[in-house]
Amino acid sequence: MFKIRNATVEDIELIRTLCFKVWPQTYSKIISKEQIDYMLEMMYSETSLKQQIKEGCNFLIISDDVKPVGYASYQHTGNGNYKLHKIYILPETQGKNAGRFLLDYIIQDITKKNGVALQLQVNRFNKAKDFYERLGFKVFKEANFDIGNGYFMNDYIMEKKLKV
Repeated sequence: MFKIRNATVEDIELIRTLCFKVWPQTYSKIISKEQIDYMLEMMYSETSLKQQIKEGCNFLIISDDVKPVGYASYQHTGNGNYKLHKIYILPETQGKNAGRFLLDYIIQDITKKNGVALQLQVNRFNKAKDFYERLGFKVFKEANFDIGNGYFMNDYIMEKKLKV
């Protein structure tokens, strides 16, 4: 069975450790190693993670009976809307409902707070898009985000409407 707990600044090193086990494998066939390295530094440096927490991102750690197996972060963006910034599960735990369990937890939390929608961005070539669609998310926009250094995130923006 999975357990979820709120993460704090003290968990930054754990989040980084999990990230480096998931991210390269997830994106190596989609974007260049150079872009992966750039994005990891941009989004997962200790300084960046501290800033995200300071700006109100809720980070969660999911564990199985033995060890942490993933993490997520989400944030209120106004008018009852929330954004899922990150959700990553270790490759060996993928397919065992950890991602669904974590996403259900987030949706329950924001529904309690009268959230009306949860949005996320997913790379247009990431197979996770299918996972989100199975859970009721719908693509409502394609976007290309200039993240600097000549790199772009080519994403779908997806949304799930929530019952209030």
